[in-house]
Amino acid sequence: MRILLVGGGGREHALAWKLRQSAHCDALYAAPGNAGIAQLAECVPIAPKAIPELVDFAKQNAIDLVVVGPESPLIAGIADALQEANIPCFGPSRAAAQLEGSKAFAKQILAEVNAPTAPFAVFDDPDAAQTYLRERFLERPCVVKADGEALGKGVFVCETLSDALDAVEFLMVERGLGEAGARIVIEDRLYGREMSLLCLTDGQTALPMPPVRDYKRALDGDRGPNTGGMGCYTPLPDATPELIETALSQIVRPVISEMARRGTPYRGVLYAGLMIHDNQPSTLEFNCRFGDPETQVLMPLLESDLVELALSTIEGRLPETPMRFASRAAVCVVLASGGYPHEYRTGLPIEGLEQASQSPDVLIFHAGTRTENGQIVTSGGRVLNVVGLGETLTQARENAYRAVQQIHFEGMHYRGDVAR
Repeated sequence: MRILLVGGGGREHALAWKLRQSAHCDALYAAPGNAGIAQLAECVPIAPKAIPELVDFAKQNAIDLVVVGPESPLIAGIADALQEANIPCFGPSRAAAQLEGSKAFAKQILAEVNAPTAPFAVFDDPDAAQTYLRERFLERPCVVKADGEALGKGVFVCETLSDALDAVEFLMVERGLGEAGARIVIEDRLYGREMSLLCLTDGQTALPMPPVRDYKRALDGDRGPNTGGMGCYTPLPDATPELIETALSQIVRPVISEMARRGTPYRGVLYAGLMIHDNQPSTLEFNCRFGDPETQVLMPLLESDLVELALSTIEGRLPETPMRFASRAAVCVVLASGGYPHEYRTGLPIEGLEQASQSPDVLIFHAGTRTENGQIVTSGGRVLNVVGLGETLTQARENAYRAVQQIHFEGMHYRGDVAR
């Protein structure tokens, strides 16, 4: 099969690495890819949201399967455009991707099926939102969320009423995130332990992957600004089979059933961001794709053929296709540019990659890299994902950080407490 992978980050490098292992993969293209992906696939300079150009490329190159990494093209309708061209796409339709594209839509679906989630209200008017906050904050802290796609920057966990009012001002009045913040969701703050539960679904069946815990804050001890993710690990000692089944029965399966009932079946990866308190999961959000960096610890443990799983998802026959994961541990440490998630420099040479990649039980997935005059240099905020594997979390963690110590670029920073 001729496969096109859409995206160019660490998640996509991990997907490319796994797709390449499939006996079904005869040719692999990536749009736009990165310096690491270029070692596995032919990279083509097409942006992930350039949907007409991607469809044209798929037609002209007889692509048999398109695998979409990031959310933006899915929310914009790439799966629909490919379906019109009779090209199979692993990823949900535009209507189904609204579970990530609109926080208000997701909350309304959750309310419709009585799935556990925080009490919430939706606002199109900033004055009404601030009036609500002044009353609600007397009872408990709130979280303010941009309704639209905000690339991980649209959630404000507010410690004070002043913070919450400022968030409304930033989103709705200043339009700090553009149209994404024209409508907002305000919900009660939940407390507990976060857990990422990614499932494959063909619109009826849901197959869960091992739960993952990620680190969103930039600095050790969960300090600093929110990021796209600074690391993650699996397995989670506190994620019992009973807890996973509760999440599936109370949240994932009812939502999948409701989407099918509405005539917009969800096919692809459904990522439920959960908060766990007293062994009860509550829904924080949905994502309509593989997580980043969660994918970087899941793909090395996946023993099944990813191409077969993707086709079974598209064709509605997931129950026939087993999804197996190795009973090992994986820890991912993100190496970021100095200044991330704010302003940062690019074009900085990266040293030690070859030495670090030769370490046993270590994989290095490129996120923000490019090749310049034969040298791999930085090209983004999150630059590299160093993944350590092991029989235990302790082993996996030691392997990851040992490899981290061998890599260097100017301003490099990372969290030292992943899986601690």
